[in-house]
Amino acid sequence: MPDWEQIFGERGKVFTEPHKDMARIADLFCDKGVHRVLDLGCGTGRHLVFFSRRGFEVYGFDASPRALSIAHQWLHEEGLEADLRLHRMENRFPYADAFFDAIVSVQVIHHNLMKGILKTAREIDRVLKPGGLVFITVSTMTEYRSREDWALELIEKDTYLPHAGPESGLLHHYFTEEEIRTVFSSFDVLELYIDDTRHRCFLGVKRNLHDG
Repeated sequence: MPDWEQIFGERGKVFTEPHKDMARIADLFCDKGVHRVLDLGCGTGRHLVFFSRRGFEVYGFDASPRALSIAHQWLHEEGLEADLRLHRMENRFPYADAFFDAIVSVQVIHHNLMKGILKTAREIDRVLKPGGLVFITVSTMTEYRSREDWALELIEKDTYLPHAGPESGLLHHYFTEEEIRTVFSSFDVLELYIDDTRHRCFLGVKRNLHDG
């Protein structure tokens, strides 16, 4: 079964264009005074490059050494900078509490069992400042139903392992709207919608402690 290291090794950047809504998300970040941004599961760097071009202080981590190597090279070619780390998302993030103004994560955190997803959500909450913003996209059952050729195996509730297709061997958990609200219960929902790739998009703001 392939993993992301093999996929990036065989296919290179894989993703080259930023998420279609990232420009307006960046505009919102500017309006809200965001300075320091984490790209969680940065892959080969499409959003690192995007946010660095926009003048943000950019950080990223990924579990694939090959992806980070490609990202480093891409940033170098563009004359841009970002702080990159080799790290798994279900482990404690290598950053201090309340370190970031905003976090983005596109088609990443659903590649895990729910136990790992909950750990990731807790770490997102820990490293984000009160009032900080998140933009996260995750898989939905609608997407799975369009992938009948993936030979999906049920692993646990709402979590599947494809045995065919381009992401064979990579866990996929599908999220309902209610589940997003539960997993990210310390956030106020600004937007929650399905994008044109059939992924669920969540834009939220972390509550201040005194907000209850």
